[in-house]
Amino acid sequence: MPYKLSLGRRLFLGANLIFLAATSFICLMPLIHILAVSFSSGAAASAGKVVLWPVDFTTAAYDNVFGKPEYLRAFWVTIQRVVLGTAISMFLTIMTAYPLSKETGQFRLRTLYVWVFVFTILFSGGLIPWYMTIKALGLINTIWALVLPGALAVFNVILLLNFYRGLPKELEESSRIDGAGHFVTLWTIYVPLSMPALATTGLFTMVGHWNSWLDGMLLMNEPDNYPLQTFLQTIIINLDFRFLKTENAELMIKLSDRTSKAAQIFVAAFPILIVYPFLQRFFIKGIVMGSVKE
Repeated sequence: MPYKLSLGRRLFLGANLIFLAATSFICLMPLIHILAVSFSSGAAASAGKVVLWPVDFTTAAYDNVFGKPEYLRAFWVTIQRVVLGTAISMFLTIMTAYPLSKETGQFRLRTLYVWVFVFTILFSGGLIPWYMTIKALGLINTIWALVLPGALAVFNVILLLNFYRGLPKELEESSRIDGAGHFVTLWTIYVPLSMPALATTGLFTMVGHWNSWLDGMLLMNEPDNYPLQTFLQTIIINLDFRFLKTENAELMIKLSDRTSKAAQIFVAAFPILIVYPFLQRFFIKGIVMGSVKE
């Protein structure tokens, strides 16, 4: 027998749906506005005529963006950073979380090591020691300065080790009976079963690398080595107009600094907007299952 909703319940669900739709629209409005500005003419954008729909539609801003070697170079630096940083971080997180997920009887100093890692979340060495350490290692002005200092995120380790602790112990016992060692057990049993947690931590890491700009400003001595967000910071916050100029007179007529900035911002956000929906189905499950224990 089908369940019949009461009038009060239907009114509540309708009001809830309207509220969530309105909230979602408010969250999307800035992005929609940026997209509309990027496809509008420079005159319309400068006059403040653009709200949520392009005025005098043109792709001049995107022609300008993809014709800029500085922007494309910064984009490539960020791609390298995200790929290298995510791969290294995920490998270190997996290798660290596995032994820390064991019981004290299997790993006698497990609790001590866990508290050492937690201590690094609560207390930082400071910006100057951080910079001096990276400089002493000769990493300044290299891609490794953007990748290695934050390669092991302790929050991700805690999330993943708690996920491991929630897996049935019989799986590991059966693999040990079959003669498998810790490495085989980790990569053939634990890693495949922990895909929701890995997708969650991987998304955290990827977004963190993609959005980071301060370390690029501090650790890169040459603008050619700036990652994308640092490059955008120099032209949007510091108003470095050298990166907004174009030699094409016809293109310059259709452009303004607002349309050029809007196009660069949207292109920078687009890859994360594409990746996120594919990992979203793992996101809630990974966080919930990784936060049940310790």
